[in-house]
Amino acid sequence: HPSQLYQFALEGVVLFGLLWWYSSKPRPIGAISAVFLMVYGAGRFLVEFAREPDSYLGLLSMGLSMGQWLSLPMVLLGIWMWFQAHRQKFS
Repeated sequence: HPSQLYQFALEGVVLFGLLWWYSSKPRPIGAISAVFLMVYGAGRFLVEFAREPDSYLGLLSMGLSMGQWLSLPMVLLGIWMWFQAHRQKFS
């Protein structure tokens, strides 16, 4: 699979368009960063299924690659930041 093209599409074009649309209205402080973390992390997690795992690492526990394991905390941090941002007043 051409995983670099998938990565470009999800983490480049889709992420840019979504952030541009989401930032067009006033949002709470930190909400745009939270959306970035959630979408980038989710996109990276999905694209990692199409990538060949690194030969020296292979797949780690539960059949996930290192990139997927590193994406999970990113998504969770983004979710937490989004809820924290929406508890505050709009900027």
